[in-house]
Amino acid sequence: MSDTLAKYLPEHAVKPIFELIVEHGVHLKIVNERLTRHGDYRKAMNGKHEITVNGSLNKYRFLITLIHEIAHLVAFEKFGRNIKPHGNEWKYVFQQLMVPYIRPEIFPNQLLPLLARHFRNPSASSDTDTTLSLALKQFDKANDKNYVFEIPYGSVFRIKNGKVFKKIAVRTKRYECLEISSGRLYLFNPNAEVELLPQYSNN
Repeated sequence: MSDTLAKYLPEHAVKPIFELIVEHGVHLKIVNERLTRHGDYRKAMNGKHEITVNGSLNKYRFLITLIHEIAHLVAFEKFGRNIKPHGNEWKYVFQQLMVPYIRPEIFPNQLLPLLARHFRNPSASSDTDTTLSLALKQFDKANDKNYVFEIPYGSVFRIKNGKVFKKIAVRTKRYECLEISSGRLYLFNPNAEVELLPQYSNN
């Protein structure tokens, strides 16, 4: 297991994460990318703790995601099954588990202050912390994706489910985009990954 983890985690995180997995009896599955989530946790009928994490994540996001899911397990075991999935108990456990990893041997220096700020009050998804999410994306494998915030107004783009939109305006922290087929307006986070369709843009 530790050899497998070494492919997905920063080097100095492998041993303590392996020990955490053993300590809590986690059955870890590394899976192909799912579009809706980075990872999940569930307690199987036989009582086993099953955690799945997307294998396509870069090593820093993989580490955060895995600890996020282990925090669900620990919070449920410690505080009971009636707590909110991302309530105060989970936030407390996530902080406690994550803080030992926020150091320069594990994360690049430019991520450390962003992680320290995020984990003062961690959210259900690091994707909702736009600054941290964009900083983490710098370490993704190169791809042809653009982000909503960086494409010009009037640009037409496609998202992962195949729907096509035109970027219209900005509203506070999010962007108004018109779905071409239905004419409905949707709001996008600035760091939403999109595929630019330049042949249709600015028409």
